[in-house]
Amino acid sequence: MSLFSQRPFSERTATWLEQSGLHPLLARLYAARGLESPEELSLELKNLIPPTELKHCLSTAALLADILEKKESMLIVADYDCDGATACAVGLRGLRMLGGPDTPIQFLVPNRFTMGYGLTPEVVELAAQQNPKPKYLITVDNGIASEAGVDRARELGMEVIVTDHHLPGDRLPKATAIVNPNQPGCPFPSKALAGVGVMFYLLVALRAELRKRGKFTNETQPKVENLLDLVALGTVADVAQLDRNNRVLVSNGLKRIRAGISQPGIQALFQAATRDPRKANTFDLGFAIGPRLNAAGRLADMTLGIRLLITDNADEAMTLAQELDRINRERRVIETGMQETALAHLSEDQLAGTMSQRNSICLWNPEWHQGVVGIVASRLKERFNRPAIVFAPADGNTGEELRGSGRSLTGFHLRDALDIVSKREPGLILKFGGHAMAAGLTIRKSDFEKFDTCFQAVANSLLNDELLERRHIHDGILQPSEFTPEIGDLLAEEIWGQGFPQPVFYGDFEITQQSLMKEKHLRLMVRPLGDDSSKNTLPAKPLTAVWFNRTQTLPAKAKLAYRLVTDRYQGQARVQLMIEAHDEAAGT
Repeated sequence: MSLFSQRPFSERTATWLEQSGLHPLLARLYAARGLESPEELSLELKNLIPPTELKHCLSTAALLADILEKKESMLIVADYDCDGATACAVGLRGLRMLGGPDTPIQFLVPNRFTMGYGLTPEVVELAAQQNPKPKYLITVDNGIASEAGVDRARELGMEVIVTDHHLPGDRLPKATAIVNPNQPGCPFPSKALAGVGVMFYLLVALRAELRKRGKFTNETQPKVENLLDLVALGTVADVAQLDRNNRVLVSNGLKRIRAGISQPGIQALFQAATRDPRKANTFDLGFAIGPRLNAAGRLADMTLGIRLLITDNADEAMTLAQELDRINRERRVIETGMQETALAHLSEDQLAGTMSQRNSICLWNPEWHQGVVGIVASRLKERFNRPAIVFAPADGNTGEELRGSGRSLTGFHLRDALDIVSKREPGLILKFGGHAMAAGLTIRKSDFEKFDTCFQAVANSLLNDELLERRHIHDGILQPSEFTPEIGDLLAEEIWGQGFPQPVFYGDFEITQQSLMKEKHLRLMVRPLGDDSSKNTLPAKPLTAVWFNRTQTLPAKAKLAYRLVTDRYQGQARVQLMIEAHDEAAGT
């Protein structure tokens, strides 16, 4: 059963925000998302939390300034997702900006299929073979749990600077420097910085340090804020919580994209995705641009994505973006096949009555691709409202290990759950890491059934009926007169995302037409049922609505939760509703 409830808000705060000049609808939406004063509406760069509050940021900046002055060799060790790729590009571009184009800096991104995640000893061995051999390794979006890798780097005569945002383990690596808002003792108020945000902060502090040393003045210093388009992309694609500090970063990055002054690689990705960068929004970054960049790390090598983000050649950028678009199409085909296999297996379980008794999903198949397991886990979690972990063979089904990726529900901390399993059954999980909503792990093939049983036992102990109940939080009703392209554009321009959710509205509709698109999406014509009589308006006209991945038709009248967007076709703007859910329990 699904529960529908309106997101509460303070009428007094909404009125205050409206009186400050905010549109009445936005005032209500912002009040419901925790804004308490008009001052919080400002997303100018001056409102960023200063780097002085980020533990070790200033001392690490001073170290980097020394490294740049001595022209010592550096190598950035990236992660293979969008956050890691953008953080690497920000680091490369920023350090060359501040140190000069001849700055001796390279990058390396581990192959997720052969080396796994983070600064492992194997990655360090590979780093040591680079020419020239780097004196400093700089991790981006990884490293906080890389004790063995850092130790191996020191043995090979290399020092490590860790920049990361993930939660640390019980012990920190013995790195030369660590910048991470989530490390013990860090007072930085925003724990939601993505890896790319941490790297950007370090560059801001480095620029200040170089300015203090007389290399630049306020007038001559490089504009590291030119990298904010990359910061915005990495932050949104990593589903980082959009607290005010992250909204400042994302807002200013989107301004650059909309103004046509973003990196050539990002411009090329928008073109490959057939999206208009002049109207760029967080939805574009999260669901069109990010997946194309992520596709390189899932099926190929993220080196391709990083090359795209660091090139200044528009033609090269377009060639690389088209290749990423091709890889992303391939990823969709693989994902669809895996999802169909998983759903067929779960259907058999449901027929046997077992799914209704399970609080978690664990699946593996010898034919599945480890680069796509996280996406499939996410789809299963959304469909069944259960924590889901999907595994694939670690070595093309020739080895003895499985690599899994999991996605979770609010209220069930996935990394902590895996930690409980590892403590109850030492040695069952070979390695794991992650955070509350997503995690990765490696187990032996022979231990899959045992892991499934243990993880299910933990899920049973931590989850209850309330947490497993599907909840739809909405922002109330819209009057028929509010279903306009102007409202759609107004909503699209704002910064929505994780922790600051995109508005979902709720209301009664008459369903006038229904049909299927591509045999898997429901296309509707709907008429909002509401009362605008006080405004003497005419009855509402039918609107186009789409419910993706739904084939079951709706009754003639229905209560629907939906997003309102503006669709443009052949120069004409029209309202379109993206249906999220149907409140079957409610009367109309």
